[in-house]
Amino acid sequence: MRETNTNPAEFHVQDLLRCLNPRAVSGQRSGRVVGLVYDSRRVIPGSAFFALCGAGSDGHDFIDAAIQSGASIIVMEKDHPLPKGITSLVVDDTRRALAAASAAWFGNPSQQMKVIGVTGTNGKTTITYLIEALLQSAGFRPAVIGTVNYRFAGREIAASHTTPESYELQKTLAEFRKEGADALVIEVSSHALEQNRVHGIQFDVGVFSNLTPEHLDYHRTMSAYYLSKKRLFLEYIIPDKGAAVVNIDDSYGRRLIDEIPKGISCGVAEDAIVRTTEFNLTCNGIDATVQLQKGSLTFHSDLLGQFNLNNLLCAIAAAEAAGISKEFIAEGIGAVVNIPGRLERVENDREALILVDYAHTGDALQNVLSTLKNLNPARIITVFGCGGDRDKSKRAVMGEVAGRYSNISIVTTDNPRTEAADAILRDILPGVHEHFEQELTLDEVIDGKQRGYFVVQDRREAIRLAVQLLGQGDLLLVAGKGHENYQIVGREKSRFDDREEIQSALKEGKS
Repeated sequence: MRETNTNPAEFHVQDLLRCLNPRAVSGQRSGRVVGLVYDSRRVIPGSAFFALCGAGSDGHDFIDAAIQSGASIIVMEKDHPLPKGITSLVVDDTRRALAAASAAWFGNPSQQMKVIGVTGTNGKTTITYLIEALLQSAGFRPAVIGTVNYRFAGREIAASHTTPESYELQKTLAEFRKEGADALVIEVSSHALEQNRVHGIQFDVGVFSNLTPEHLDYHRTMSAYYLSKKRLFLEYIIPDKGAAVVNIDDSYGRRLIDEIPKGISCGVAEDAIVRTTEFNLTCNGIDATVQLQKGSLTFHSDLLGQFNLNNLLCAIAAAEAAGISKEFIAEGIGAVVNIPGRLERVENDREALILVDYAHTGDALQNVLSTLKNLNPARIITVFGCGGDRDKSKRAVMGEVAGRYSNISIVTTDNPRTEAADAILRDILPGVHEHFEQELTLDEVIDGKQRGYFVVQDRREAIRLAVQLLGQGDLLLVAGKGHENYQIVGREKSRFDDREEIQSALKEGKS
């Protein structure tokens, strides 16, 4: 692994020129660079300002403000008049330039780690937790960048994005590397790939879990969404040495395996390279035998359901591709009992199964509820909502799925953000109405003899009602927020954790 400049105090304009290879340069080609910034409000004298083009704003509009604050170097895509004494670097893509510069600025920390990236719509977080455990069992010290948090050796940083902006990503990797991390497991979002946030990182292993409708407010079409995911495998895996692990039980995975070189297929499908030869799914977890590239492996996992079997197969195939032996793989699987907000159990004395899950798309909710239905609970009670200022097309779909699988669907808010909560609820209900024409009365809900739905706009009250309804053998799923410990109403973010709310409701039931 190549060591490079790790002291930003020694970073100069010539270093910037080498890593960016700009198509046009004007002004001074020498001198020290004191900082890399993409927010004009954070400029300090002598820093390089990167004019990023975004969906909501254009950094080129803030070049003058950056110069007034002391920026001496401007990295831009479009021509912009600059005063004398300012160095101008014109590049094809400022986001890609920021990523390349950030990697060099922090000493290319990922080059000193074994790097495994996971992309896909669903399952990324679970797979990263599993791979983290498998690496640990083999003696690695892995850092993780993902939806729940960024973490290493007990230190956690709150996650602002699934994959942070390139500068923050490289800074975090450099910190973890300095603390002793020798491996990295990272969730790679489609936004991150589209916006070149992981440019400058070469992956030893890339993993594709699945692709279902999500983020279409950003990508517009499934084709564009798929192409962004494919970039991980075509652009970022180490040539000749890296490996691509693809779940071919997913239709897009089938397509991907034919379009990338040297892919390792995994799944329940008989033609998968890493596949299950037998498995049993119960309320106690998963028991399975897996055919590996070399030999076979029998294991037990506490995780639930078919979709988690697929997540396990992705993690197992990735670990084997990374050189981890099957003994360490089995040990690591056994170490994972619960994953935050992913069918996470909440202990209770109601003789009921209470689960919190992040499922916030129609496909994810269907995967979860179909799995839970197969556990044959007395009743399924589902609490769910949909986020505001996000893809509206999934709302009725989630309503239909909840209505199809649940005895009682309690429709509530999620993170309404700047949308009116009642408007979001109205968008959900046409899906529920495919199964139930009229809403149950509160008395009918409490009586519990009829299947149907009930609307409770306040999420805390919705959870309280659901817990109140629980009886022996029932199953409660609170879906949508999972590990999140906040709720966003308007532009205000306040403390709200589904797990805490359930525990509070359980305590109230005892008084």
